[in-house]
Amino acid sequence: MQVRKVVIPVAGWGTRSLPATKNLPKEILPVFRKPAIQYIVEEAIASGLSDVVFVNQQNKRIIEDHFDHNLSLEQYLERTGKTALLEEVRRVAEMANVIVVRQKEQRGLGHAVACAREVIKDEPFAVMVGDDLMFHRDPGIHQLLDVFHNEHMPVVGVMEVPRDKVSRYGIIDAEEYAPGLYRIRGVLEKPSADTAPSRLAIVGRYVLTPEVFSHLEAASPDASGEIQLTDALAGLARQNRLLAVKLYGQRFDIGDWVDYLAANIYFALQDDELHDDLSARLRDFLPPVR
Repeated sequence: MQVRKVVIPVAGWGTRSLPATKNLPKEILPVFRKPAIQYIVEEAIASGLSDVVFVNQQNKRIIEDHFDHNLSLEQYLERTGKTALLEEVRRVAEMANVIVVRQKEQRGLGHAVACAREVIKDEPFAVMVGDDLMFHRDPGIHQLLDVFHNEHMPVVGVMEVPRDKVSRYGIIDAEEYAPGLYRIRGVLEKPSADTAPSRLAIVGRYVLTPEVFSHLEAASPDASGEIQLTDALAGLARQNRLLAVKLYGQRFDIGDWVDYLAANIYFALQDDELHDDLSARLRDFLPPVR
């Protein structure tokens, strides 16, 4: 079955990025010349997904507004002859069919995905976390979609992380049955380095089937009152209904200041007009290598 919809949870408060995100959602923070969320949506569209389902809250409507027309701005750009900019802002407004559902309480990623149930109905769907940027000539979510269409099973994206960082992620216990493809036996949420079954961490890309909703419904809140998507994935794994793909490419967590700043530098260095001057400025800040 064709996957058309992608759920992008964006209702969180972005506390890791305060005070920058006090009044501006972290998903709207600029990464080079675009807000971070635009990269996520562009990856989805490039991978053949057409319906973008934002799971949002009332204080972050600026996210969905970014993908709508701003008639006053468009009229100004047209009147002043800024044709290229006019075409760009119109392209953003027309790139996707945007659907918005509300997460009235911020109760975790699993709860956010469950909020989209009435929109998803009985279709398979993708999930892309709104603060995880990934870049490769084959987009991250497309790598998962290829496997889903071949295997007809839910699949998650994983990347290998250093052992001292496994406690930040959901870590899979899995068997590799083809290069970069895994059958998942279990999922542990934020294990210690001593108890982690591997260094393969689930990152913010998933292709799921509606069966995940029954697992989310059965999931118990954690100590902070949140419903974790990891618990539902663990339920699928117990039924031998979950695969993993080792993703290729650059990944940036924009909720992490080092990754956020690195993403800006990464994209700026791809720009021919900025590369040389920016490289020179960066060398001014860095001590000489000894």
